[in-house]
Amino acid sequence: MGLTGKLVRQVEIKSDGDVFHELFRAKPHHISTMSPGNIHGVDLHEGDWGHVGSVISWNYTHDGKKKVAKEVVEAIDEENKSVTFKVIDGDLTELYKAFKGTVHVDTKGENNLVTWTLEYEKKSENAEDPNTLMDFVINVTKDIETHHLNRTGTRTRTRVDLHEGDWGHVGSVISWNYTHDGKKKVAKEVVEAIDEENKSVTFKVIDGDLTELYKAFKGTVHVDTKGENNLVTWTLEYEKKSENAEDPNTLMDFLINVTKDIETHHLK
Repeated sequence: MGLTGKLVRQVEIKSDGDVFHELFRAKPHHISTMSPGNIHGVDLHEGDWGHVGSVISWNYTHDGKKKVAKEVVEAIDEENKSVTFKVIDGDLTELYKAFKGTVHVDTKGENNLVTWTLEYEKKSENAEDPNTLMDFVINVTKDIETHHLNRTGTRTRTRVDLHEGDWGHVGSVISWNYTHDGKKKVAKEVVEAIDEENKSVTFKVIDGDLTELYKAFKGTVHVDTKGENNLVTWTLEYEKKSENAEDPNTLMDFLINVTKDIETHHLK
């Protein structure tokens, strides 16, 4: 038997494939809340979340033991929805000279296919193939799936996509896909301002359903931190196209519900 090997396994998911890809691309530090029995934490060491060359470490339990894997994000393919991580330090380097894992999501309607590929070179013939590690990543995938399916009934479910710029930067253009007043809607927005000192972000709507009713529309979310209790303030500023357009009271209710859903998620 050779020292190099490759394992491939697929699992079908019914939750949003784009959201799943975005999780591994830019938000792996959220996975510990979705699969706490397997992933205990993901930390950023170098670079920025969601960028090639960034270095992150995974703290996890595998085969009944707590382990660490330090990895560099080697490749991100947005078109094919795949992310490749190359191991550079940690427990896996005790058995393998080289080790990398790729997670790819094939989105087809409501059903999506997640493919995990593990490529490796053993240090010796005595090192086992990483079959149990493949079982581990499949279990993590299923945990993520369960987490998202448990939340599909929420009335405030949203998806956010980046169109221009980088996450967390003024001038970036993003679109929100959401359900409001029982209808699926879209809002395309530019990040107009970020105030780190006052913990506020302002989004200006530039396209989508809201532009049918309003000439101008912007929303600001501000967080006032005071010890363990924090106050979130939403401010909506708008100019109607006509007197017949309603004030966005139900949209404010929507944003408050989103805020409460985020709170529930983090408290869990």
